[in-house]
This record gives sequence, C-alpha cells and structure tokens, in this order.
Amino acid sequence: MTGAKVFRHCAGDDQVIASGGKGQYMYTTGRWEPCKVDRVLEDRDEVKLGGVTLTARLTPRHTRGCTTWTWKVEDGGKSYNVVVIGSPNVNAGFQLVNNKAYPEIAADFAKTFEILKSLPCDGFLGAHGGYYGMVERYALLKKGQANAFVNPEGYKEYCRAEGTGFSENDGHAARKGRARKSGAGQDAGYCRD
Repeated sequence: MTGAKVFRHCAGDDQVIASGGKGQYMYTTGRWEPCKVDRVLEDRDEVKLGGVTLTARLTPRHTRGCTTWTWKVEDGGKSYNVVVIGSPNVNAGFQLVNNKAYPEIAADFAKTFEILKSLPCDGFLGAHGGYYGMVERYALLKKGQANAFVNPEGYKEYCRAEGTGFSENDGHAARKGRARKSGAGQDAGYCRD
C-alpha cells in the first residue's frame, strides 16, 4: 500500500514471505497475503535509509534469516555504534536438538551469540524492550540523563547472560543450565536443557 520495498535476509526467509508463510518451521499455521521480496540480503549487506547506512548481520535463530542491524550515529560531536538485535531468546516450544524442520537451529543460536558478542555497541535496542531495559532507560531519559540509551555494559551483560550455555560440539550446540526465564520475558516462557 505504501510502496515500501521489502528486504529480507537469505536462507529461505524470502521464500516464506513471498509464499505467505508456507515453510515456517515453528509457526506452521501462520499465514498472510503473499508479499514480493524486492531484495534478498546477504550477511554484511548495507541498506541506505534516511541518510543512515545500516548493516544487516545474519543472526539466525527464530528463523534462518533473522537479522541484527547495526549502524553509526553522530550526536554532540561523538560517534556511537548502534545495535538492534532481533529475538535471540529461546521461545517455548523451540526444539534445539534433533529438530527435523530446522536441523541447524542449535548451531545457529551458538553462531548468533558469537556474532553478537563481537559487535561494538554503545546504543543497544531490540525487538522487545525487556532486552535492553527500555522502561528503565526511558525513566532515566525522563529524569534528564542525556543519552540514557547509551549502554555498552548492558549490551555486554545481555550477550553474556543470554549466550551462556550455547556451545559448539561437533557442529551442534546445546543449551545448558538451569531453567530460567528468557531475556524477553514477554513471549518466551521458560527454557530448559
């Protein structure tokens, strides 16, 4: 309706979108009107939008083409690295080991956290506000704290906490550790070994 272009990462997500949801490995009944994908992105492809150059990082988890976006922003004479992660939490019902529909899912989770941990980050945002402390950060902003969403330590802690337990072992990864609520808190439920 708006004429906006649809960009999607590779690895099959473009086909899922273009087919109206057919081929989703987890949400098999979710359907929508098929949508043309105008550009299939590869890892590290750039997208220019509103004077900003965004870099698409392939960080598969919820889907094979899940994307994390990074860019630089200038403010007050300083340069900041911004990272907007997708959804790296393990949703209820996800099967990380012996998943016939998405056999590489566990290894993809492990790879994603390797990538996330390697990204320079000053400004941390995500698909769910709970990932980056949106409510708390906004409260700081309202109290007058300049750049309240600049939180490199929060990003490092998030990656450390959420990425703990994903390890490579012969091309597979397994989530280890006690049952705990995932980072999103809203939709993820609990994840166990």
